[in-house]
Amino acid sequence: MINLFNINNYVIDTSEYSNFLHDKIVSEFENEIVKFVGAKYAVTFNSATSAIFLAMLNKNTIVNVPSVIPPVVLNAIITSGNKYNFIDNIDWVGDSYILHEFEDYKIIDSAQKLEKNQFIKECDGDDLMIFSFYPTKPVGSCDGGMIVSNDYEKIVKLKEMALNGMSYSNNNWERKINFPGYKMYMNSIQANIALENFKLLDDKYEKLKIIRDLYNNNLGYTNTSNHLYRINVTNRDRFIEYMKNHGIMCGIHYSALHLNSVYKIDNSNCPISETHSKTTVSIPFHEKLTNSDINHIIDKILKYNG
Repeated sequence: MINLFNINNYVIDTSEYSNFLHDKIVSEFENEIVKFVGAKYAVTFNSATSAIFLAMLNKNTIVNVPSVIPPVVLNAIITSGNKYNFIDNIDWVGDSYILHEFEDYKIIDSAQKLEKNQFIKECDGDDLMIFSFYPTKPVGSCDGGMIVSNDYEKIVKLKEMALNGMSYSNNNWERKINFPGYKMYMNSIQANIALENFKLLDDKYEKLKIIRDLYNNNLGYTNTSNHLYRINVTNRDRFIEYMKNHGIMCGIHYSALHLNSVYKIDNSNCPISETHSKTTVSIPFHEKLTNSDINHIIDKILKYNG
């Protein structure tokens, strides 16, 4: 079976850690990412969802959220004390987008994108940019998230919020409790896996470009994402079953949340999201695909008759 994603396998010797939860590898990983994206400071979390939650905590604002989005994003906005409206934006998928813009800074959700000098290109110094290290993301781990910024005070506050409300110190007994916080920090194992996958990123992106170009040229798309390759089909359930019968796993990214009874609000009008929610499917897109795999996938898509 040709998998939708590739997840690398690692064996980790935890005896090498001086601290199981807060070994120096966490800081090493933070430093590598800030250098890569062109920011000054970083703070890591157990997930990008936690990063959104803490970045939006008690802002008491209304956030305009794409309807076609992972529900964890909307959950973080709601549980952090905010309200939301739905917008009809599907172009963000596989890219970064402005989650919310305050008077003096903005928050960019880049959970599906991680590129060289990205912070410099997309952000002002006071902005917060959020990355995800969910297993299937460009740099995967056993989940994890990060916020980068040039604003030292924001990063320090977020680091304390994620670390039980305590100031950071190498020794637990030297930490000062500043306020009631949350246990949302990244642990050593998450940082270890993410750092190893980050070392492979350049080679991974080179291979993904070759695959993406082949897909675009043969299937008639102009996709640019390094995370997902999505196409539109008729009778999506039949297409997914058809591909599975030919040894190809496909997936759905994402459903229109404004139609979900849990999140539905009055007067939501997102026709593009509704259409793509029914017709869009993700096909295998990862660095372990062989030429034979790619040709097989393209051949079966071109032969599909919905």
